[in-house]
Amino acid sequence: MLPEIVTQKLDSLPVAPGVYLFKDKKGEVVYVGKAKSLRSRVRSYFQESTGDVRAFIPMLPRIIGDLDTVVTANEKEAAILEDNLVKRHKPRFNVKLRDDKSFIVLKLATSQPWPRLEVERMHRGEHAEAEISAEQKRSDQSAKLFGPYHSATAARRTLHLVNKHFQLRTCGDLELASRRRPCLQYQIKRCPAPCVLDVDAAWYADQVRAVAMFLDGRHDELSQELDARMKDSARAMRFELAAVYRDQLRAIEVARQEQRVVSTDRADRDVLGLHREGDLVELALLVIRAGKLADVQTYSLKSAELPDDEIVSAFLSQHYAVDALASVVVPPEILVFALPDGVAGAGEWLSDRRGSKVVIACPQRGTKVDLLALATDNARHSFVEKQRTGDDVEARLAQLQERLRLPTLPRRIECCDISHLGGGDTVGAVVALRDGAPDKKRYRSFRVKGVARKGVPIEDAGVDGAADRAGFNDDYAAMYEVLARRFRRGLASAAAADAEADGDAEWDLPDLMVVDGGRGQLAVALAAARDLGLHSLSIVALAKEKENVAGETLVDRVYLPGQKNPIPLKSHTASLFFLARVRDEAHRFSNFARKRLGKQRRFHSALDDVAGIGPVIKKALLTKLGSLAAITRATDDELLAVPGVRRKHLVALRDALPKSEPRS
Repeated sequence: MLPEIVTQKLDSLPVAPGVYLFKDKKGEVVYVGKAKSLRSRVRSYFQESTGDVRAFIPMLPRIIGDLDTVVTANEKEAAILEDNLVKRHKPRFNVKLRDDKSFIVLKLATSQPWPRLEVERMHRGEHAEAEISAEQKRSDQSAKLFGPYHSATAARRTLHLVNKHFQLRTCGDLELASRRRPCLQYQIKRCPAPCVLDVDAAWYADQVRAVAMFLDGRHDELSQELDARMKDSARAMRFELAAVYRDQLRAIEVARQEQRVVSTDRADRDVLGLHREGDLVELALLVIRAGKLADVQTYSLKSAELPDDEIVSAFLSQHYAVDALASVVVPPEILVFALPDGVAGAGEWLSDRRGSKVVIACPQRGTKVDLLALATDNARHSFVEKQRTGDDVEARLAQLQERLRLPTLPRRIECCDISHLGGGDTVGAVVALRDGAPDKKRYRSFRVKGVARKGVPIEDAGVDGAADRAGFNDDYAAMYEVLARRFRRGLASAAAADAEADGDAEWDLPDLMVVDGGRGQLAVALAAARDLGLHSLSIVALAKEKENVAGETLVDRVYLPGQKNPIPLKSHTASLFFLARVRDEAHRFSNFARKRLGKQRRFHSALDDVAGIGPVIKKALLTKLGSLAAITRATDDELLAVPGVRRKHLVALRDALPKSEPRS
């Protein structure tokens, strides 16, 4: 039987690429794998019908004590990270590559008269890169190595890109010495044929240098040089050479594949990401060494009603403290999601701790922003995996109840929002939370029909459709109509339950109704409830943060019935989290419903209203006759000539489209 912690993590795995680590009951990593979808791949190990025949699979449920997962941006990053983690942990169930052929690099032997780029496999060991450097120094002092690549396919794809655009020779040394005439590579302009032709050695050396810069990731510097050469060649009317440089510039753009697990600058840095839900905070620290993701560390904080910058300050002082952990290394760069006060002092302290300059930065653009986003993704994933929202929901709901002075614990919270586009396509949305989590079975959208006059039931409001066609932009009236319809359904459900009849439990009234807006929206919601006799329903309004005329920032505020002044809520409190979550979800859902309604209106045709005319006949009519106007002008014989149209369809068209009379 699986441990409870493993079962919980299996239920919360994301549908995203990444790497998973199986640990035994002692905490030792026994297997590392990668997956296109962590959820489906990891769960497959524990299914009875699995077709996996590896020897350790039957014993895995018996020995596993825990599992960890790391989310990556794509499958390529997952493959590279898996390789790094296997090297680090040496799991006993992973394949041991004893043939020493797993370390794939590209070699550029610059000491040769006409250097070429080739794929080589190097020895793989605990210090593989050092072994490569030593071996290479013994065999060839001037060779350059690029990589490692996670697969031979990736290495050969890069080699093909270089050979296609940078015109280095592809033949071996023996073939170079014995060739008597240019080969096909010369004919297709991929090699200058130094084997038999008089090639400018300086130009070839420039190509070798460009290849080295390209593989080193110095794309910006190389692009500037190639752009200058292209323009100089064009001025000298050497257009073929200018075209070569142009193609090389395009190749650089193609090769700029953003990669966050292995960064091109090969720098050492730590990246701190944060995920927050109210006063619960999860931190994820990406430990990047030599441009490779070496480790992901996560930390949980409870009751952290602190601004983000203060959390960063506390983390820096505790994580990198001298007496914290002897193994904690201070990198030359630390990327954070918010800069704390006194960041210069913190940088100086860490510089003293490291013995060289340390930079603390909050990136705003470029590849470092992507690294920060990856850290945030891992923090979010770790938060969900630990299922801490369920553990603390009771206490957080109790805090909300106390803050808003509610009579009951607000387990079910609903929110209403109105959305329209310039007064048209007006819809209302009601979304629900159950114990703090979205309850999508209770999501409802309402198409606003028109103004509901006070004292007149919504059904008898006398709406003839003119207001809907002309546009309906009275937000107060729209909110009254939507809430009245929602409350009416709730009363009907309660009446059916009292009569022990079959009622729709999904229309039961909530413990707390939230409306998006201020004092005016709250008054409308209270009127809709009291007109229907709902005097005990808890209703509040949540107003968004804004600036007043004096330039002062007004934080999110909650308006309560019978209270003039609103209750300000700090952005990091559990009280605000549930309210802000349901408001944002209502806003999203109402916009979605409004866009869907607009799409239906734009694509609506009069043929859709004709009884008996389905999509097949509609398509046939429009394909044959071209437009609705042409259909109305068509004779009976022309309509019956359309494939699929029968006499009953003709009668339906004549009844629904009176203008479609036969031409005389």
